[in-house]
Amino acid sequence: MRLLLAGATGLVGNQLLELGRDLSHEVTTVGRRPTGRASIEIVSSFTELPNLPPADVAICALGSTIRQAGSREAFRAVDYDAVISFASAAKEAGIAHFLVVTAVGANPRATVFYSRVKGEVEQQLKKLGFRRLDIIRPSLLLGDRAQRRPIEALMQRIAPATDLLMRGKWRRYRSILAADVGRCLLGLAAKSEPGVFIHHFDDIMRVLQSPSPSVTK
Repeated sequence: MRLLLAGATGLVGNQLLELGRDLSHEVTTVGRRPTGRASIEIVSSFTELPNLPPADVAICALGSTIRQAGSREAFRAVDYDAVISFASAAKEAGIAHFLVVTAVGANPRATVFYSRVKGEVEQQLKKLGFRRLDIIRPSLLLGDRAQRRPIEALMQRIAPATDLLMRGKWRRYRSILAADVGRCLLGLAAKSEPGVFIHHFDDIMRVLQSPSPSVTK
C-alpha cells in the first residue's frame, strides 16, 4: 500500500511510520523536517506544498497544543491551516481516501478554542469531497514524546486510575496508546466503503480486533 503521511515526527505519526515500514508499505512523508526513515520524503512548508505523488491513501497526524505552539494563532496554523493545505494537495493529487487524527470533543461550535479548531478542520475536510474520510478522535495519547509536555506527562501517570471511571458515554474519553491509534489508521486505510466515518475509543478498539493484515504483522 502507498501511504502519504503528514506529521511523521509526532507521537502518532512516528508510530505509524514504524508500523508502515514493518508491514512493507511504501510510506512517503510530508513535513518541514526529514525523518530519515521513509521511502520518500517531501520536505516543505505546508504553506507552499509541491505537487504530491499518487498514493492509495493520505494520512494526517499533524497536531499541536496552544502551549507548545506559543499562541492561538500559531496553534491554528498547525491544526487547521496545515491540515487543510495537506488535504487539498492530496485531493489535487487524485487521492480519494483521507484519514485524519483530531481529538475527542471536536465541535465547530465548542466554547473551548482547542475543540472548536478541531471541529472546524473536520467540517472543512468534509467539504473537500473525498470518496472516503476517516476521522479518528482519540482522547489522551499514551507514549513517549520527543517534545516535553509536563501536564500531559502527569495525565499519563494518572490515566490508569481515571480510565476506570470512564464508563458508558464517557468511555470515549479513555486514554489510548499512540501505537494503537497508528494500527487503527493502517486498518482503516484498507477500507474502501465510501462515506465519512468518525471513530472514538470503542470504534478504534473494534478496528484493532479485526483480522485485517494491515493491523497486525
